[in-house]
Amino acid sequence: MKFSVSSYSFQRLLNSGKYTQLDLINVAKEMGFDGIEFIDLMPTDGMSDLEYAKVLRDAAEKAGIEIVAYTIGADFLSENGWEAEAQRLFTQVDIAEALGAKLMRHDATGGFKGEDAKYKSFDSALPILADGCRKVTEYAAQKGIATMVENHGYFCQDAVRVEKLVNKVAHPNFGLLVDMGNFMCADDEPAKAVGTVAKYAKHVHAKDFHKKSGNGPNPGDGFFRTRGGDYLRGAVVGHGDVPVYQCLQTLKRSGYDGYVTIEFEGVEDNEWAIKTGLANLKKYAE
Repeated sequence: MKFSVSSYSFQRLLNSGKYTQLDLINVAKEMGFDGIEFIDLMPTDGMSDLEYAKVLRDAAEKAGIEIVAYTIGADFLSENGWEAEAQRLFTQVDIAEALGAKLMRHDATGGFKGEDAKYKSFDSALPILADGCRKVTEYAAQKGIATMVENHGYFCQDAVRVEKLVNKVAHPNFGLLVDMGNFMCADDEPAKAVGTVAKYAKHVHAKDFHKKSGNGPNPGDGFFRTRGGDYLRGAVVGHGDVPVYQCLQTLKRSGYDGYVTIEFEGVEDNEWAIKTGLANLKKYAE
C-alpha cells in the first residue's frame, strides 16, 4: 500500500496562513508521504482554480510526489436539478485533469430539504443520484479519471446505502471512497461496513474517532453527534475507536492495492498528529 494525506488534514494551518496548499506539497513529501489529495482548491495571487491546479501539478512533479485525488462537494438533489449539477461537475473533472489526479470524489447529496424531506427515503433519491453519478463518470472516463462518492454527509453514509448507489450506477469507472471512520457518523460499525463495501473501493481514507455514548451530556469541545446521537471527536489515526488495523486487513484481503489517505479531523497539533498517524499506518501495513 502507498500512503497519502488530504490537504483537509492541515485545515487549521491553512486557515491560520502558516501554509498554502502549494506549501503542503513539500510538507507532505518531507513527512514521508507518497501522495497528496486536495480538497476545495484555495488559489493564491488571483489565479483561477484551473490555473492553480496546473501550478500544483508542476510543483508535485518537481517534488516527486503524486497528486492522488481531488475531492469536492456536490448535491444532485439541489433545486437546479441533477443534470445541471452534473454539468457543473464536468468543470471539476477538468480541474482534476489539470491536477494530474486519476481519482475524483464528489458528494451525491446531503438529502432532501424542507417539505421535500417528508415521506421520502434514501430509496426515493436513489434513481436521481445514480443518473447524476453515471453522467459524471461517463465524462470523467474519457479523461482517464475514475469517480466515486464517499460514505459522507449522514444521508448517503452507511454501507447499505452507498452499496445501493454503486450498484444502481453500475459503471466500471465509478466506485467508492471508503472512509473507515465516517461509517461511525451513521452509527455503522466500521469493520463490518468496510467488509461490506471493500470490493467497491477506488480510494480509501484512514480516519479515526474517539467515541462517547450519547446517553449523557456532550463531553466538550470538538465533539459532534452521530445520526443516532452518540458523540464523536476526531482522533490521531491509531489513537481512537476505529479499528483501523482490521479495516486495512479487510481491504487488503479484498484485493485493494491503491492509496490509503490520512484525513485528520482532531484537535491535536496538525503536523504532529499527521506524522504519528502515518507512522501507525505504516506499522499496521507491515
